[in-house]
Amino acid sequence: MKPILFVIWVLAGAVAHAAQPPSALVDADWLNEHLNQDQLVVLDVRSGIDNGGDRSSFQQAHIPGSRYSSYTGDGWRENRDGVQGVLPPVASLERLIGSLGIGNDDTVVIVPAGTGATDFGSAARVYWTFRVLGHDRVAILNGGFAGWRAAGFQVASGEGADYELAKFSGRLQPELIATLAEVEQARESQAQLVDARPADYFRGETQSPAAKAPGTIPGARNLPHHQFVGQHDEVFYLDAERVTGQVNAAELDPAARTISFCNTGHWAATDWFVLSELAGFQEVALYDGSMSEWSQDSSRPIQVARKGLGKLLDLFD
Repeated sequence: MKPILFVIWVLAGAVAHAAQPPSALVDADWLNEHLNQDQLVVLDVRSGIDNGGDRSSFQQAHIPGSRYSSYTGDGWRENRDGVQGVLPPVASLERLIGSLGIGNDDTVVIVPAGTGATDFGSAARVYWTFRVLGHDRVAILNGGFAGWRAAGFQVASGEGADYELAKFSGRLQPELIATLAEVEQARESQAQLVDARPADYFRGETQSPAAKAPGTIPGARNLPHHQFVGQHDEVFYLDAERVTGQVNAAELDPAARTISFCNTGHWAATDWFVLSELAGFQEVALYDGSMSEWSQDSSRPIQVARKGLGKLLDLFD
């Protein structure tokens, strides 16, 4: 009997972990097929940042069995020392994730709104947070809730799934986080700095309220986050087929240490996701302080494009 019991135990363990996503980006068909599996948590992160609504929108319509957490309101990012959007302490994130009933053995599929390029950044930033905490059983639903609904799958209403609080323990992966000191050193080393903002921000023609000055970090390459997300039938999907061409156009080295940034570490999460999880870059970090932190000190150099010149110039305040 013991060998038979052993086989049953092994098979039960295999079933418990059968929901491991095939890649970091899954589609609605895959999620629908695995929706009712144990240890699969569907986490809806819609918020006002993306025209996708908030908790009330979730209550009106969501993927059956999903759980809701506001990307902007529940503590996935915080403002600290005058810098917007930085990673909260590990203990705070452990409490947040555990409060959603997510444990270390769960597979998490993150659901953005699917209504624009910016909202993919919400899912990418939450995905990066899980990876920073050492949790690799995580994926993003491409097209988000809008894509799920467009595919014709069942939609539920109300508060979402019932669940109990869980114990979640994070194991910080510091190599995925770029500090201010590392960014300063990157300008002197072989590391690549990648600015995920639209070109007008990169050139200094547009300035975010979070930044003290327009422009970019000297030496950075521009890889706008929105170029990876395309619209199809009013749903916004990350177009994996466009990744190679866009990355090659930016002349990036996949073997070099790469650091993505933006204004507050939101758009940069899309670039991090694309380079790290889809393009196969060997070592990618996200600078969560981004221009909000870099521009705090006027002694740090900033590049801007002067009108009439086809290049960026260093400005030292």
